[in-house]
This record gives sequence, structure tokens and C-alpha cells, in this order.
Amino acid sequence: MVTVAASPHPPTEAQRLAARARPAGNPVMYQRWRELLFLHWEYPVATIQRTLPEGLFVDTFHGKAYLAIVPFFMRDIRPRFLPAVPGLSSFPELNLRTYVYDGAGVPGVWFYSLDADQRLAVAIARRFFDLPYVYARMRASRTTDGATRYRSVRPGDDASCVYEYAPREALPQPAPGSLEFFLVERYRVYAASTGRLRRGAVFHPPYPLWRAEVTAASERLMALDGFAPTGRPPDHVVMSHGVDVEVFPLRPA
Repeated sequence: MVTVAASPHPPTEAQRLAARARPAGNPVMYQRWRELLFLHWEYPVATIQRTLPEGLFVDTFHGKAYLAIVPFFMRDIRPRFLPAVPGLSSFPELNLRTYVYDGAGVPGVWFYSLDADQRLAVAIARRFFDLPYVYARMRASRTTDGATRYRSVRPGDDASCVYEYAPREALPQPAPGSLEFFLVERYRVYAASTGRLRRGAVFHPPYPLWRAEVTAASERLMALDGFAPTGRPPDHVVMSHGVDVEVFPLRPA
């Protein structure tokens, strides 16, 4: 990774709003994201910046940067011209991410890892999307009262990532300029390989958000990806029952 000493101007509000528009052209894939939990911890800006590839810069809200752990469920994944395949197209996923922008001021997400328990999906994502997918053994269940219990462990690791959460009251749609808008309204994904920075778009309606009651929120994923855990509860928590997503191809950023 390359540390960049100076950054251009961060995204304007107009750029953040523009990112929500559906891109031109056809998607390459359709997905359904369900029962997402967004766990955010404030983290030092300089520490995050040192982990980013050349051309990306830490996006901040009132000077604060964030690491996020997001457990959720992938459902009905399929290429544009093919149907979903039972046993292959739906699985749990867990990612560690931060928020960034490029030299043009386009806001997006940088993933440190994306754990999934579907080996073929991991191989395809690494090969065609340059995303750091990792195979993990995962188990998840829903209780009769709507709570989600979620466990993930990578082969060879001696500790599990455990999450337990349940929806409470619905929240209004985040207003532009709010912390919730900054954290969840993200429609561009960055990837880098062999010195090339690429950017892909996802399109979906704004997340319907809910307050969440969280009874387990492991920071183990931070340690696995080279970050020191904070040792404290998340600084911001929200969840969504999900959205249907169109995934567009990666392009040079």
C-alpha cells in the first residue's frame, strides 16, 4: 500500500447526491441484500489513510473517519442473463470497510475483506472484481421474534466473529448532510490490483433504516485485517431489512 501525503478536496454535497443516480448502461449482476447490520467505530484518520492505495483518500464526517463491520445476507445473486442457482446464489457475508473518495471527489467504499461461506462466489469475486473476498465458515439464524444470530470463523483462526441484532423502531430516510447519510448512502466501490485503481457502481433505492438492538458485536474482524480493535462498543449502529441491487462493471477510476 502507498501512503499519500496530500488529498484533494473531499466530495461536495452535490457529488454525494449524484452518486445515487442509476449509471448508464447495463448491470452485470443482480443481488438482494438482506438484514444488514451497520456497526461503525470512529478510527484515526491517519491510520486508515496509511492502508489505502495511491489515489484514494479517507472520507470524513466533521473530521472523523470510520471503520465499519457489516454482517448481512446475500440472496438470489445472478448474472444479468442467467437465473439464480439454488445452493450457490444465497449465503451470509461479512465485510470490513471504510469510506473514501478519489481524486475526482467521487465518494465510495473501500473493502479490507469480505468473508463468505460460498467458495465459488469467493473465487469469482476475487477473479473478476478484484475484491478481497475470503472464505469463512458461517452460520446464521433468525429467531421467532425477528432477531438475527450470526457467527463467522475463518479456517485456522481460533476465534469467531459473533453478531446478534434485532430491529426496533423504523427511522426516517437520512437527510443529506446527516451522519446516517454519510455512512450508508454509498453507491461506488473501489478496487485495486497491479497498481490500477478501479471503481464500480451499485444501484438500489435508499436503505430503509431501523434502530437496532445489538447484543453481540465482535471486533475480531478488525484484528484479522490488521487493525487494533478499539475495545469499546460501536459509536454508531443502524440496520436495514434490505434492498434489491444492480451491480455495474468496474471501470478505471
